[in-house]
Amino acid sequence: AGQTGQMLAGLMGWAQATFASKVDVDAGEKVAHVTREIDGGLEELRCRLPMVITTDLRLNEPRYASLP
Repeated sequence: AGQTGQMLAGLMGWAQATFASKVDVDAGEKVAHVTREIDGGLEELRCRLPMVITTDLRLNEPRYASLP
């Protein structure tokens, strides 16, 4: 467990980015801008598509349901 994304990228021969906390895709240029949190701050990656991205728990912040 925890190695599936890396193994898949290796088998497919695609780029990979792990523990992404923010993802922006530029479909026109066929690249993805991935931000990940590391011990010393933030690391920004620019990778060509297709690629495999594994995410950090902070990528999606759930909303609370509004009740009437």
